[in-house]
Amino acid sequence: MLPRLAVDLRIARAGHAGYSHKMKTVIEPFRIKTVEPIKFTHRVERKTLIREAHYNPFLLRAEDVIIDLLTDSGTSAMSSEAWGAMMRGDESYAGARSWYRFRDTVKDIFGFEQVIPTHQGRAAEHILFSVMVRPGSIVPNNTHFDTTRANVEFVGGTPVDLVCAEADDLDSDHPFKGNMDTAALEKLVADIGPDNIPVIMVTVTNNSGGGQPVSMANVREISRIARAASIPFYIDACRFAENSHFIKQREPGYENTPTIDIAREMFSYADGCTMSAKKDAFGNIGGFLCTNDAELAQQERNILILTEGFPTYGGLAGRDLEAIAVGLREILDEHYLDYRLFSNAYVVNHLREASIPVMAPAGGHAVYLDARRFLPHIEPLQFPGQALAVELYIEAGIRAVEIGTVMFGADPKTGEEHPARLDLLRLAIPRRVYTQSHMDYVLEAIGLVWERRESIRGMKIVRAPKYLRHFTAEFDWV
Repeated sequence: MLPRLAVDLRIARAGHAGYSHKMKTVIEPFRIKTVEPIKFTHRVERKTLIREAHYNPFLLRAEDVIIDLLTDSGTSAMSSEAWGAMMRGDESYAGARSWYRFRDTVKDIFGFEQVIPTHQGRAAEHILFSVMVRPGSIVPNNTHFDTTRANVEFVGGTPVDLVCAEADDLDSDHPFKGNMDTAALEKLVADIGPDNIPVIMVTVTNNSGGGQPVSMANVREISRIARAASIPFYIDACRFAENSHFIKQREPGYENTPTIDIAREMFSYADGCTMSAKKDAFGNIGGFLCTNDAELAQQERNILILTEGFPTYGGLAGRDLEAIAVGLREILDEHYLDYRLFSNAYVVNHLREASIPVMAPAGGHAVYLDARRFLPHIEPLQFPGQALAVELYIEAGIRAVEIGTVMFGADPKTGEEHPARLDLLRLAIPRRVYTQSHMDYVLEAIGLVWERRESIRGMKIVRAPKYLRHFTAEFDWV
């Protein structure tokens, strides 16, 4: 029987140029031109390596990882066009040609008048919240990701997650589980007043919530609420192209709309955005902050000069600006986006068929195992997601990241531990790096861990910093 992926893609692409309606096999829409060898390790060796890394996959040496699914941030493979563009990089300190190519590309796709380059997305977040958020401020989002949450808290704000109720049912095929609960947003604005909400954020796709997309209708309604209350509305745009293509695939009325036009409409409802170009721009580094408010942009550039660099390079080399300008065009190629979304669905569908608990439907950039149901005998405060990450590395040399009680379980003010809403293990798929055979290896490894799941123990934190502890925390078995 055909994999569900092949059937779905055949239906989705029937009649589209470049695909025969009779073909059932999904292929990578690119050729591999340069390769990097993988170092293979054995199980006994990996037990020692992860112990020496204090049972934190972030602390492993990358060369000791066979399949690296820790993140899709900065890990993508750039194209021959992007590498060629890097050779054109103008490294002038101010007003370089590369800056203008970068700026014009961002303005064309995102539509904002003011473009501020940064070395990565968290720098854009830091600048935005440093200017807009004050102690006691409330910042609503569908779900804050780790750096967004930490940057709000760092300047004294309180991040509030208002994801839709459908997001709690990990098995349902609801098409837009990344949506914000707009009724809850409207109530929050009414209860605490617009003056206490300096900015409303929405993350597309919703990374902490399983890489699930946000619908255009939801973005439009958030914008209506924000503008009625005169609150700026910003989009965390890291995976804007994947989100836009989900809208094309799943939202009635957009099936014949080019993905780039969907993206442009989505940003037309916002007042600005933050962007990590290490995701949907194929960049190995880079990001930017956008707004239509010239006065606000000037305040942000003042911080940029102090922390990142001159406003026409913002902590990036000219060659990086060139590569991002190319990547922002390439990510909107619809053949690539079809492949990207359906290749993740290939993994999710096979896990579901094996009755292994996984978030459904498939997100755009990652596969999210439900660690709480995978390891029901481990309580949330013994970090089932972290335990699963360690065991997957020991089993097959696969590196993934916990998104759950380790990442979000500590109160930043009191240090008190509490279970996160979900305990997930994210397997983030770098763009244009791994093939189907790599993913089949991942599927087999997950199956082997599933077979021995009852023998897996919980974990405890031995040492951790106050902010973003998952990056450097040290663990041991309970």
